[in-house]
Amino acid sequence: MAGGSLGALAAFAVALADEARAMLVAAAATRPALEVKPDRSFVTDLDRAVELRLRELITDRFPAHGVIGEEGGPPVVGELTWVLDPIDGTAAFIAGMPVYGTLIALLDGATPVIGVIDLPSTSDRWIGIAGQATRHATRHGADPCATRRCPALAEAILSASNPDFFSDAERPALAAMQAATAWRIYGGACRAYGLLASGRTDLAIDTRLQLWDYAPFVPIIEGAGGIITDWQGRRLTMTSGPQILAAGDPARQREALVLVEKALSS
Repeated sequence: MAGGSLGALAAFAVALADEARAMLVAAAATRPALEVKPDRSFVTDLDRAVELRLRELITDRFPAHGVIGEEGGPPVVGELTWVLDPIDGTAAFIAGMPVYGTLIALLDGATPVIGVIDLPSTSDRWIGIAGQATRHATRHGADPCATRRCPALAEAILSASNPDFFSDAERPALAAMQAATAWRIYGGACRAYGLLASGRTDLAIDTRLQLWDYAPFVPIIEGAGGIITDWQGRRLTMTSGPQILAAGDPARQREALVLVEKALSS
């Protein structure tokens, strides 16, 4: 791989997560000033400051690499491209709910090969590297994690970031998944995908996700034994989105894709 080994690049991704965590922890006690973007999502000065700092570190260490960030202007794409979401779950951060985090991914061409989900408020961090077992780090150390083999959809726990994100045309897909599963969890932001990788939940369905929202999840979910695709079952790349479906058990993913297809074609 041009630009260094996956192991060294993953170590750098962890260093970026450390930097972002320090900035978020320092600011967590105060409600930040915010703006509402054209898509009605929130952004704060801290979002911009974290992304700017991570961009500076990347450019200093890897000047030939591309960078795509949620808050940082026009994307720069390279053979290797870093993808940054400085605060995933900005509304949760503003409200003081501990599900927000920083998302960091590295693309090799169009394919996510490194992913980090970092939650500063709980000290949870999931690290995914293509071809390797996903690791879940906590205050007590880091260990490999694995998804759960769910016996049936009727026993599954489903997460969705926010039902309000689903358009009228997409709501039948969510309704079908709600009807088929045992329980639903809403509002988990990026934490929901880390918990799926750790076998705590079974399925995740979302829409309105951009590259910086989903790219880190790919190596994390796959490295834990799960699967993550779009709603048509296609692997996620740089040009995927906004509709995402993930499962800890590939058999349940296949069943969920059938349900979604049927719901949207009815």
